[in-house]
Amino acid sequence: MKRAGHLKYSAAIAGLTILTACASPDPVYNFNHRAAGSSLDEGGFGNPTMNNMLVMTGQRGHAIDLSRRFAAEIPTTITFEFNSAHLSATAREVLRQQALFIRQFPEVRFRVYGHADAVGSPSYNKSLGLRRAQTVVQYLSTLGISRARLEAVVSFGETQPLIVTQDPERRNRRTVTEVSGFVQNHPTVMQGQYAEIVWRDYIGSAAEATTTAAIQATGN
Repeated sequence: MKRAGHLKYSAAIAGLTILTACASPDPVYNFNHRAAGSSLDEGGFGNPTMNNMLVMTGQRGHAIDLSRRFAAEIPTTITFEFNSAHLSATAREVLRQQALFIRQFPEVRFRVYGHADAVGSPSYNKSLGLRRAQTVVQYLSTLGISRARLEAVVSFGETQPLIVTQDPERRNRRTVTEVSGFVQNHPTVMQGQYAEIVWRDYIGSAAEATTTAAIQATGN
């Protein structure tokens, strides 16, 4: 009886040890011992399932590849004057370059992130960042980009500065354009014809780099 009791006690201690380990505050331990995809889970099965679907259908990989190409070939950032969402001549030229790239991929969606410097209240700067993102989307739409493919719903305000300072800093007053995914009702996406996207991407990579003269020649 004593031996049986001892075994039960040992099992209980072992179980407690396992539970304690699972609740370990050590981030390195938790990272190496959690289930695959758990970082995508915010309490349900939605995000991991969606991520798996995007990876298995090829959407995730193609979106990442295209995003890298966009960032490598085209300026993704424009800046603004202090307390302003007005587009300068330089900003408009950069956006024309972005539009020229975006028009090549009608099945791809893009998102514009707005930012501000640290002068002013957090709530005001968040609103200002959103206005800047909306201004960019509006201008891109005048260059022939469908509004259905453009999102300006994200504003980081002053929370993600490039230069950490409380003073006015132009590099923090910016918007950043990024690939966000695929247009769900586009025929290429619906039919899973991602090879067409990759092939067009491959052919496009052999073309000469876009120049300001070429952009101006489009009439935009």
